[in-house]
Parts: sequence; C-alpha cells; structure tokens
Amino acid sequence: METQFSLPKNKIRILLLEGIHESAASHFAAEGYTEVTRVKGALEGDALKEALQGVHMVGIRSRTQLTREILESADRLMAIGCFCIGTNQVDLNTARMLGIPVFNAPFSNTRSVAELVMGEIVMLLRRIPSRSEACHRGGWDKSATNAWEVRGKTLGIVGYGSIGSQLSVLAEAFGMRVLYFDVMPRLPHGNAIAVPTLHDLLAESDIISLHVPQTPETDLLIGETEIRAMKPNSILLNNARGNVVDLEALAAALKDGHLMGAGVDVFPVEPKKAGEEFKSPLQGLENVILTPHIGGSTMEAQERIGVEVARKLVDYSDVGSTIGSVNFPSVQLPERPRGTRFMHVHANRPGIMRQINDLFAAQNCNVTAQYLQTDGEVGYVVVEAESEGPDMDTKLLDGLKALDGTLRARLLYQRA
Repeated sequence: METQFSLPKNKIRILLLEGIHESAASHFAAEGYTEVTRVKGALEGDALKEALQGVHMVGIRSRTQLTREILESADRLMAIGCFCIGTNQVDLNTARMLGIPVFNAPFSNTRSVAELVMGEIVMLLRRIPSRSEACHRGGWDKSATNAWEVRGKTLGIVGYGSIGSQLSVLAEAFGMRVLYFDVMPRLPHGNAIAVPTLHDLLAESDIISLHVPQTPETDLLIGETEIRAMKPNSILLNNARGNVVDLEALAAALKDGHLMGAGVDVFPVEPKKAGEEFKSPLQGLENVILTPHIGGSTMEAQERIGVEVARKLVDYSDVGSTIGSVNFPSVQLPERPRGTRFMHVHANRPGIMRQINDLFAAQNCNVTAQYLQTDGEVGYVVVEAESEGPDMDTKLLDGLKALDGTLRARLLYQRA
C-alpha cells in the first residue's frame, strides 16, 4: 500500500523554540518528520516573524508570544504546539479563524507541580527558608517556636482539576485533612471534602494552594479581602498563574504577621530571558519561597510533555485528528487503508456542507465518510473519498479552497 501526502513529511518544516525536550524531536523523527529546527531560547518581534516564514508547525513554551500580528505574518503555519499547560501566550481566537489548531499538554506535569507544593508545605511549616539562610550566614537557631508538623494540618485546594486532585492524594498520604473548592462539581479523591464557597475554604485552612487557570474570573482571585479572610498564621501557595494573587496585599500580610509564609512560583511580570532582573514585592521577606516558574520543570515532566504534544501535532498532520486542541472543534479520526482524505476549515454557517457535497458530486467522486464538528464560529470537516488520481484530487482541493467561507483546506493523504 502506497501513501502519498499532499506535502511529504520530510518537506514539512517544524520549529521548536525555548529548549523543548529532545523527546519531541525524537518523536517527530520516528514519524518521518526530519525538518526540525530547535532553538534554545524564545524569540519575539521581527526575529520571531522571520523565523516563522515557511514553517508549518511551531512548538513553544510560555515565553514566546504568538499575537495576532505574529500569526497573520506566518505564511505557512498550520498548527501550534504549546509544550506546557497554559495557552494564554497564543491569541487563540486569531489562530482559530486562521484555521490553525493549538495543542497543549494539560496533564503531563501534574505530578511535578503537586510534588513541588508538598515540598513547599514542609519547608514553610518548618520555617526552613529563613533557617537555611541563617546557617549560610553562620547562625544556629534550633528553636521549635512556630515550627510545625504537616500531619494534622488542613490543606485548602482552590481548583480541583488534574493538579489539585493529585495534590489531594499526596497531602492525605502526609496525614493532612483536605478541603477543596471548585466552580465546577468535582468528585473527591480519598477523604477530601468539597466546601461551598471560597471564603469557607479560606477560613478553615492552615495552608491554601491555588490551582486555577488564568481567566477574567480568576484575575486577582486572592486579593486583600481574601488574604485577610485566611486564618492567622496560615500559608498561601500560588503555583497556578501570576495574576491570581495580589502580591502587594500578600506582602503586607506577611510583614504584619497575619500570614506565616508563602510560596510563589508564578508572577504577573516575569523575565523573558535568563539574566534579566526579576523584581517582586515578596523579595527579602522571611519564610517566603520564590521560584522562577519551575512547577513543571522536571526532566520527567518535560520528556512526557515533549512526546504528548509532538504526538498531537503528528496526528493532526497525518490524519487530521484535532483531539486535544484548545481552540478547535474536536474530531477523532481513525486511519483508513484506502482512499483520499481532505480537511476543510470553514466559517460555521448554513449551506457549507451542501456546497462541499455538491463539489464532490460534480466530480462524480464517491464520498465514503465525513467527520464534522462545529465550535462557535468555526466548522471542521474531514472528507474521505474514492478519487481517480492526482488530477481529480487537485480539482477537488482547488474547489474546496474556492468555496465561500473557507478558512483553510488541505489534502491530507491519498492511499492506493
């Protein structure tokens, strides 16, 4: 059986920025994609525009910003891979209206983040940051004052998704009581207890750990009012998104002793590259752990993320599957041993499917399967047909591209 792709795999150009793990490049190579360029750091402005010229798929992490201007200047871009959890660094709506699906790795680093949180809990309850610093200066304070065991403390988890629920399991293994609050109903793991409101959680917890996405609703979710509603001598941890916490209000509560400590891994403004100065109102405060957005930065997590996102990009390129896309209708597609497969992204409005079917009928081409999903303004359909060779495939593809409302059309493969 011979498979012919509209563009041979060894001609599809892939750009991986920000030091994406070798596992991604290895997966691409194993699947026949050999035109892979890896760049250690992020790019921006004109340098990013230039690098994207002629690129079909790009992989980024959190620093590279794919804005409307950048996306509209990319002449051949057909898919984006965010090798991380978040996708707020991409203008998702612009990408969608350009027919470009965006894929991410929402689950591959959950264990790494959950373990970091547990480490912070132990360190902060035992006041390790300040005691370690004192030892480095020659000090020797063995006092047990305000140093506590983890066992028996109450952990309040805000956001009980993949990370929050896994943290719940680890915390119970340490002997903690676990409460959680989420805007969506979530089944508890183990003995965790859901509470009805955020303020109920704040009032009852010794440690608060945040695991929510960045949305308009979560912007400054934890402000001065919420911080003052926390138990005296409690601890606040943010390993979610930088805009979720009012850092000035957090600093004030730490300085006046209302809070015992804090651990923060994400910030509203972060350095774009190594060597750029980092500033925060939390710097220099006692019993505060500041880390440079490393929640998912373990070798195991980065290896898993590399394979997960690369696999999604390959599946989209090879067979048109959009499972796992955050901005696109979700279509799961099996491989077929024979036939020709086209994909068509279009404005979601009446009459498009009739036009597509009329086009194939006019060429006397038998349609053997159709996979259609719509999502708001966009529709995505994959059409399988029995064509009579390259000339007909070209006519059909040209016809699909010419249909009113087309955002993108592509011949995926032809198998004889």
